[in-house]
Amino acid sequence: MKVVIPMAGYGTRLRPHTYSRPKPLINVAGQPMLKYLLDSLQELNIDQYIFIVGYLGDQLKEYITSEYDFDSVFLRQEDLTGQSPAIYLARDYIQGPTIILFADTLFETDLGIITSDVDGVIFTKEVPDPKRFGVVKTNAEGHIVSFIEKPDTMENRNAVVGLYYVRKGEDLLRAIEQQVATETLTKGEFYIADAFQIMINQGAKFRTQDVSTWLDTGKPETVLETNQYLLEHGRDNSDQVNFPGVSIIAPVNIHPDAKVRNSIIGPYTTIAAHCEVSDSIIRDSIVDVGAQVLNSILDKSLIGQNASVAGRYRTLNVGDQSSIDFS
Repeated sequence: MKVVIPMAGYGTRLRPHTYSRPKPLINVAGQPMLKYLLDSLQELNIDQYIFIVGYLGDQLKEYITSEYDFDSVFLRQEDLTGQSPAIYLARDYIQGPTIILFADTLFETDLGIITSDVDGVIFTKEVPDPKRFGVVKTNAEGHIVSFIEKPDTMENRNAVVGLYYVRKGEDLLRAIEQQVATETLTKGEFYIADAFQIMINQGAKFRTQDVSTWLDTGKPETVLETNQYLLEHGRDNSDQVNFPGVSIIAPVNIHPDAKVRNSIIGPYTTIAAHCEVSDSIIRDSIVDVGAQVLNSILDKSLIGQNASVAGRYRTLNVGDQSSIDFS
């Protein structure tokens, strides 16, 4: 089985952090988002991982090759015309069972049952309001008949989460070739859903599989929501840290190398390695590696690597290497 992970985008919704780091390396609950993603695939027998990278792709390659010893290929996407061209870059490596997984998707589901007699599986999550998402429509047999981008009605509420399986990767490549040749676009881009639609129109059988948890990491507010969830589900280390004169309100994730003095930390706060925090109150925030927070009150904030913040402001989104002083 092969896994294709496209992650060549600029991550514009997470700027200023993504000016200096690719989005999959943003810290959430004590480790990069990409690590959660890759670790979730460990239950599968993956032969090869194919990463589609772009801006700051060297950082992704360095992280992956230093943390994992699996067979990996890195391909650079220069022309950002959509999802399908990104996947087509891996045409020399794709054959047989293939998983496509987009890097801003964290999920919980049973991957052990994806190999089946259907041609493909689209992982979905039922949502209260589907109008912000791409959804699928199924027939009486449970097979997918169409993909609908941001529907006008509430009829179909199975939102596509960005995780896909095809039994024959070669069939998907042929569909992408037809998609590009016929210029089948959605909102000016070549989306993978349109390639799947071509396969379905030609007789392929696709079904859905529900994910119990779907976490988005595409913008600051959803990164913080994901941080909250992960701290509540296994990433809290409040019982392992003890700083004199510091009040800790669980759940939190504080690296043991951080220095925290005369502060209140939590709930829902991540403080990374080599941070220095003093005389501050921090809740529902992420303070990344090497950052300083002095005499501040922070809420719902993202503080980048090696940034420095001083003064009593409540909500900040500060990029790497930045310095802000409101005192």
